[in-house]
Amino acid sequence: MKLSEVIDAYIAVKTSLGMSFDSARRLLGQFSREVGNPPIGEVQAEPVAAFLRGRGALNATWGLKYRILSGFYKFAISRGYADGSPLPANVPKLPHQQSPYVYSIDELRRLLEATSALHVNDTPLQATMYRSLLILLYGSGLRIGEALNLNLRDVDVIERIITVRDTKFFKTRLVPIGPKLAAKLAAYIQRRRELPLPLGDDSRLFTTKTGRGWPYPHVITLFQKVRRVAGIACATGECRPPRIHDIRHTAAVHRVIAWYRTGRDVQHLLPRLATYLGHIDIKSTQRYLHMTSDLLQEASQRFAKYAQSENDS
Repeated sequence: MKLSEVIDAYIAVKTSLGMSFDSARRLLGQFSREVGNPPIGEVQAEPVAAFLRGRGALNATWGLKYRILSGFYKFAISRGYADGSPLPANVPKLPHQQSPYVYSIDELRRLLEATSALHVNDTPLQATMYRSLLILLYGSGLRIGEALNLNLRDVDVIERIITVRDTKFFKTRLVPIGPKLAAKLAAYIQRRRELPLPLGDDSRLFTTKTGRGWPYPHVITLFQKVRRVAGIACATGECRPPRIHDIRHTAAVHRVIAWYRTGRDVQHLLPRLATYLGHIDIKSTQRYLHMTSDLLQEASQRFAKYAQSENDS
């Protein structure tokens, strides 16, 4: 069988188990194209190694590709499509995964201001659209892929509810939003309706000037420009600058800091935050909450008050 045919069979099995598998689908498709889509038994180790290596310095993407191809070849061997795997036996030492970054309020403001650099005459709504995307990501904590998949119908600015469909874990969840974010989204949607609506209210919320959904790589490229204009560079000890995904991380950390400052029971509220963010369990949320200096200070102050009350009793 051709490599692409086995890939199709593998994806069909995974999706039948309730997995969305979109990123793996794209990566396996890229793999098939780069090695020339030969019969699966004729895939050689050298082009596989070249695919894993990619361009530039060795990074965490090598590990992601390896894990996906490893799962694919285990499937292919178990089904008798391949006799063995062309993956390298030795895994190189990969750089540490990039640490989550928490933007300051000032940095968030600068990012929003920097979206004005995206204005171009033939796509006049691009800057406004990107600013609205960043506001949505911070105000709702959505994943970037979830935000880009939103349709106009999914955003109810009256009830202040966003419906997130087919999430990372193949589920749908409702995300409540505050009145300020709802008002900003309402104003943006009014502008968005000036662009083509190929599917009516089922058209994408964030689109090109033709009404087609914004591609993920394009959004990342635009963010790199916005980040440069905002003057946000690599954090100390990091070899790569902060990502757009870190806005979601920032939203979570800022929410916990706000809870501490208002005297809320953070441990009691963490399961609600996990549900809000679309995590499958609270452990994911706890790992997500990187201890920033502000968060550490608030937690320390809370503990100090608790210790004082214990001593006084």
